[in-house]
Amino acid sequence: MLYQLHEMQRAFLRPLAEFTDAGAQWFSNPASPLSYMPISRQMAAGLELVHRIGKDYHKPAWGIDQVEIDGKPVAVRQASVVTRPFCNLVHFERDLPTRRARDPRVLLVAPMSGHHATLLRDTVRALLPGHDVYVTDWIDARMVPLACGAFHLDDYVRYVQEFIRHLGTDVNVISVCQPTVPVLAAISLMASAGDVQPRSMVMMGGPIDPRQSPTQVNNLATTKSYSWFENQVIHVVPPNYVGAGRSVYPGFLQHAGFMAMNPDRHLKSHYEFYLDLLRGDDGDAEAHRRFYDEYNAVLDMPAEFYLDTIRIVFQEFRLPNGTWEVDGQLVRPADIRKTALMAIEGELDDISGVGQTRAAIGLCRGIPAARKQYFLAPGAGHYGIFSGRRWRETICPKIAEFIRKS
Repeated sequence: MLYQLHEMQRAFLRPLAEFTDAGAQWFSNPASPLSYMPISRQMAAGLELVHRIGKDYHKPAWGIDQVEIDGKPVAVRQASVVTRPFCNLVHFERDLPTRRARDPRVLLVAPMSGHHATLLRDTVRALLPGHDVYVTDWIDARMVPLACGAFHLDDYVRYVQEFIRHLGTDVNVISVCQPTVPVLAAISLMASAGDVQPRSMVMMGGPIDPRQSPTQVNNLATTKSYSWFENQVIHVVPPNYVGAGRSVYPGFLQHAGFMAMNPDRHLKSHYEFYLDLLRGDDGDAEAHRRFYDEYNAVLDMPAEFYLDTIRIVFQEFRLPNGTWEVDGQLVRPADIRKTALMAIEGELDDISGVGQTRAAIGLCRGIPAARKQYFLAPGAGHYGIFSGRRWRETICPKIAEFIRKS
């Protein structure tokens, strides 16, 4: 019922969003007489703010059409090289005569945690000049037909294994936030079975052991029962979507949770956006638009995957406890010996606390100490470890150096 009410609200707000969008143009476009009224700037700013609060946010485009390599612009295009019901493996093909030998192949595993993979746009853009980049582009569960079946956390592990096999032994796996857990499981199982092994794995801000420095996210998972999540946050996709009838954890609920964690920060950001419009500060206003176009675009997660994550990762801590089995095989990170490991955390991360990702260093006892590395990014929050200035200037160069030495 909640999903249906949400759809009714969207239908109710859609005409208002369209009207305020048109109104903002009337009061700001130089071709409109209304733009020369004394209060035109205030009217345009107010109308655009209302429009952005009420509009629908769809999956943004990657917007990476070229990258500079060796001082020259190089065209980039995206191609899906592996297509599965819940994920496409996307290759960012650089228009180079041949794949440069010094450019390592990277599998960037994006989180399935409410946002689209395009949230890692800055991550991809910074890696592209020196790496051959592939990204897991997860599909909104409401757009996956019910006939495609369920998708569990174990299926995520299998997808990662398939992508690693497709890319071969010279691939370097980078996982951001949530996928650090299934990625470590996938590589552990492959090591135990003598399967293909990646050259290196980089774990960034993920809940390998959520018992370390627990955050609001961790506390919610441990103070509510599994049945509470099952009964309160799982809903059925309504008939107007391809995935009608599928049980999901809706993206709009995840978005509400994101906003509730820092409501004052978001209110301040919107107020400052309004002031930027009044002042004519187009640069800061556009930065606000870009951020919230991405932040407000959310996807639904399969109910099975979400509930598995709650139980296996955040309530029973099966990975650090050594009790997680996939297809009857125990996940043993200590079996990994050929793959180098780097763990990265943000000093101010309020999603995955300090120590949660570093736990991978201790679990992977079979990797020689010389091939394990840990970096705590000073002053970086959760998003700062994979986007923004700290990512581009400090963290990405460290990853590039680590990969090349692996």
